[in-house]
Amino acid sequence: MTDLLLQLNDVQREAVETTDGPVMVLAGAGSGKTRVITYRIAYLIGEKRIAPHQILALTFTNKAANEMRQRVDELLQGGSSRGLWIGTFHSIFARLLRNYIHLIGYDGNFSIYDSDDSKSLIRQVMKEFDISTDALPVNTVQGIISRAKNSFILPDQFMPDASDYNGQKTAKIYTRYTERLKENNALDFDDLLLKPLELFREHPALLEQLQDYFRYILIDEYQDTNRVQYLVARALASKNSNIFVVGDDAQSIYSWRGADITNILNFQDDYPNASVFKLVENYRSTQTILQAANGIIRRNRRQIEKELVSKQSVGEPLTLLEACNEKQEGEKAVEHIRNLKLTKGLDYRDFAVFYRTNAQSRVLEDIMRMHRIPYRIFGSVSFYKRKEIKDAIAYLRFILNEHDTESLLRIINFPPRKIGEVSIEKLRTHAAENDLSLYGAIAGAGEADFPGRLKNALLAFSKVIEDLKRIAADGSVYDVLSALYESTGLTSLLQAENTPESLARHENLQELLSMARDFSDHNRNANSLNDFLNDISLATDYDEIEESDNYVSLMTVHAAKGLEFPVVFITGLEERLFPLNFYEAEELEEERRLFYVAVTRAQRKVFLSWARSRYHYGQPQRCMRSMFVDEIDGGLLVTEGGGEPGEGGGAQVLARSRARDGGHEAVPAAFSRSRKSSARPETSDGLRAGTRVHHGMFGPGIVLSVQGSGERQKAVINFRRAGEKTLMVQYANLTVES
Repeated sequence: MTDLLLQLNDVQREAVETTDGPVMVLAGAGSGKTRVITYRIAYLIGEKRIAPHQILALTFTNKAANEMRQRVDELLQGGSSRGLWIGTFHSIFARLLRNYIHLIGYDGNFSIYDSDDSKSLIRQVMKEFDISTDALPVNTVQGIISRAKNSFILPDQFMPDASDYNGQKTAKIYTRYTERLKENNALDFDDLLLKPLELFREHPALLEQLQDYFRYILIDEYQDTNRVQYLVARALASKNSNIFVVGDDAQSIYSWRGADITNILNFQDDYPNASVFKLVENYRSTQTILQAANGIIRRNRRQIEKELVSKQSVGEPLTLLEACNEKQEGEKAVEHIRNLKLTKGLDYRDFAVFYRTNAQSRVLEDIMRMHRIPYRIFGSVSFYKRKEIKDAIAYLRFILNEHDTESLLRIINFPPRKIGEVSIEKLRTHAAENDLSLYGAIAGAGEADFPGRLKNALLAFSKVIEDLKRIAADGSVYDVLSALYESTGLTSLLQAENTPESLARHENLQELLSMARDFSDHNRNANSLNDFLNDISLATDYDEIEESDNYVSLMTVHAAKGLEFPVVFITGLEERLFPLNFYEAEELEEERRLFYVAVTRAQRKVFLSWARSRYHYGQPQRCMRSMFVDEIDGGLLVTEGGGEPGEGGGAQVLARSRARDGGHEAVPAAFSRSRKSSARPETSDGLRAGTRVHHGMFGPGIVLSVQGSGERQKAVINFRRAGEKTLMVQYANLTVES
């Protein structure tokens, strides 16, 4: 075993061999995190002779747990890890609860409710209280309850803090939902961590027994733990203090899922005698990429400072691609992929294109298809295969072809109109008996012998379809889709639901609207709904090279965590996109960590890109370059300019770029010599585009532009709560936030 430790660097080896007391390993990107935790387990078993069952290793995915166990077995070389407790938080504590949950009034054969089971029970409770699921969507309630449980807020604690309508109603539902779960001898997913805390609190002797049993506790990705996970781990470790956590505060990007960065930031406060090891030797990226990453994350105040250093070469500078719009941005990415494939001998699998929101994939997918470049969507599905997109397209198809029964059945009860399977069977029977099409039966529902509620629902649906048909006869695709969203409430319902999933679906529908607007603007001679659907049909029929593993990877930055690629494109680097909208200081820091994660996925080359104009909610909007670009040392960047819409080819674009950059030539090649990028102009008052400010009435905001000077100087500012305002600077009393 001692010989095996020679494969570790000095800091890794010291962390592995420090087996007594609390230990925190700050593992920077690409620094060998998994190696440290697996070697430590093997060292405890093989060298320190700790019984495997006394080691509890907690991960966030089954895949990570399985890989960890496999590596430990390989390191032990015939030694046994049998009895080792290694798995996800939820799987480990579900196993413990089977043995001890009878102590708090449950049977050990409890059911575990998945998300759909949970929603069904919440729906029953809401019906019991006569709370409308239209006014308060089930998904919203489920999300609020889940966040409360993950923050260790129980029903009796939730009630006093409920102030708004949603909170008050959810408090009532939460209490009854908890009671109903117990009546059903069931736990939801969040209970798998909540109930152990309840057990520990009510049965301290059991907690002490488990503390003696699990003498060594190891936690992977500690920066991603939530409040309940933190409390469970701390309770188990409180006697022996042999807790070993591995993580990186700079890669904490899941607060929307409940992750609490303070768990890792405050580790030394929780365990004052903790040993701390910083893994900063990066085995993945070039020194230039790491210099850029270090410069980015250095801007965050809430962090444990460290500087990554590379075990690789200096490498090429980062390239900033400037485009006139999102289409040109995608074209530039494709151009560089093809160029590097030819000149550097790279395969498609060596490239990844990142974006901040799922909706951005649509333009990139279209351009990849147009150029016959194989691609895969990682961690999601292709834009046109997403449920909300297929639903909207089904409406458009049915408007053109009322005999399309498949589309009709998809949309008749979406959004919900209380037209279920029983009602559809009545409709089918009526249509068959009267020799009508299914839609004919719907349109004639007023004369049919249907129950009043069903009759009203069918007639309302028919009115929506007929109104859309009239708009489609004379209006543009954009007009039809806008009317569809308004008449059905497709987008407003998703906004009201206000969960990360529903908001992502809302953004996807808005991207479809942007696509319709773009199509209407650029296809004046072929602007019919039929032409639009033909384009979509060709897109959805594209063969994504299923038999090959040689493809460009497209994904959100969140999905990219833990992965690496030789060449990475980070697209959409614009204010209000990346960083997304405007954030309070803590939220902005998480956006910056997300950008840091994106940059550190690259091994050899990083391309950054932004567009001066981008369709948003169906309208072309001017964009401002992300503040994150300016936070990179200009000496690490080369810039490739992009022309305005309607401008000419490469030579003209380069000429304009040279003029714009004061005569310095913008370098188009990916692997060219670096130069200092131009900075944004700053006013004499210290205000410039991108400056964060605070106003006494409007609150926090970000400067979009500054006009004029002296007493007549004005600033256009986007305030988070109040929206966009134009203020006279001398009277605004703005506080500039550093």
